[in-house]
Amino acid sequence: MYQIHLKEAETKLAELLEAAAAGEEVVILGSDGKSFRIVPMMAVQATPKFGSAKGLVKMSEDFDESLYSGFQ
Repeated sequence: MYQIHLKEAETKLAELLEAAAAGEEVVILGSDGKSFRIVPMMAVQATPKFGSAKGLVKMSEDFDESLYSGFQ
């Protein structure tokens, strides 16, 4: 676990981010007594955009023909 004061963390930010990404717990101690934890975030997958598959799916003109054959 890394515990580092804010002034020192300013110069070692890249190193601290790499440590957090590797699973280390990184805590930055502020001069006012507050503490902050650096944690890695998982990548967020974008939701598909409506209509993005347009033209990729083809249906025949009579695809629902058998659905109506039993109804009167």
